[in-house]
Amino acid sequence: MKIKVIVLSVFLFTSGVVFSQNKNAPRSIISSSASIKKYHGLDELKAMQKGELLELYVERIQVLVKTLPYIALATKPGVTIADLGIPNNPDNRKAMEGQAEGTNSFLQLTVDFQRRMLPYSDKDNLISAILFYENTMKSLHEFNDL
Repeated sequence: MKIKVIVLSVFLFTSGVVFSQNKNAPRSIISSSASIKKYHGLDELKAMQKGELLELYVERIQVLVKTLPYIALATKPGVTIADLGIPNNPDNRKAMEGQAEGTNSFLQLTVDFQRRMLPYSDKDNLISAILFYENTMKSLHEFNDL
């Protein structure tokens, strides 16, 4: 029994060391969750139920909020401050962490509001907004070509 406990403890400790994140590693400017999995057409959206549309709307808002403030630095997830030549010092890491926390707080409030109010919205307005947000995201892919 003692051997099992010792082996399990060593395994957990080793796993923790191997999988722990380096706090000094530069973090991505744009969150890795800031991407749209699928773009939709008008006919496809019209065939969806309002609940599905609400989820798409919320997802697109989240992606835009995680992307738009940073387009002068990067337009895709994975780019770090170090990649851009910005020093990865404690002050800059603290600024990045503070921005991430602020974004998460804003998104939590926004998503809560949307889930409460958007069920009262017109389905056609939801579809138009989703298409607008998707077109905005598509244009970000062309942003790098400018």
